[in-house]
Amino acid sequence: MPSRRRTLLKVIILGDSGVGKTSLMNQYVNKKFSNQYKATIGADFLTKEVQFEDRLFTLQIWDTAGQERFQSLGVAFYRGADCCVLVYDVNSMKSFDNLNNWREEFLIQASPSDPENFPFVVLGNKIDVDEFQVSEKKARAWCASKGNIPYFETSAKEGINVEEAFQVIAKDALKSGEEEEM
Repeated sequence: MPSRRRTLLKVIILGDSGVGKTSLMNQYVNKKFSNQYKATIGADFLTKEVQFEDRLFTLQIWDTAGQERFQSLGVAFYRGADCCVLVYDVNSMKSFDNLNNWREEFLIQASPSDPENFPFVVLGNKIDVDEFQVSEKKARAWCASKGNIPYFETSAKEGINVEEAFQVIAKDALKSGEEEEM
C-alpha cells in the first residue's frame, strides 16, 4: 500500500467583525450554523481533512478577529499561509470597501515570496438576506482588478456555495503549498 503523505495547508480568513467568518468556517467544517454571535477574540482555528487526487491534506483555517485592536497579532498568524480568504457582508458597503485594507495588511504582514501571485479568494457572505448593498457585478470587477481573484457569493446560514468556495480555497492553498516545497 503506498504511503499517503499528509500535508498541512494554512488558510487565513480576514474581514470586518460581524461578516460571518466564523459561521462560514463552522458551516464548512462542522456543517453547522449558530444564530448566537460570538466575537472572535484574537484568533481561532478549525481543521478539516481534505482528499484531493489520492492525497490527504489537513486544511487549517485561521479566523482572526476583525477588530483593529487585534491586528498587531497579524505577523504570527499570517506567516506561512497558503491562501487568504477575504470575506465581506453583501449587505454592508463598508465591509466591502475594507477588503482593500485587509488584502494590503495581509501582504505586508505575511510578506509572501510572490505577492503578485499569492492566492486570494473573496466571499460575499449573507446572500440569504434581501437587502444587497454590494452587487455581484461590483464585487467581480474588484476581484478582476486584483488579478482575477476567485469570487463566491455565500450564505453560511443556508450553506449556499460554502462547500464549493472551500474546494477552490483548498486547491489554491495546495498549489501555493507545493510551490513553496519546490
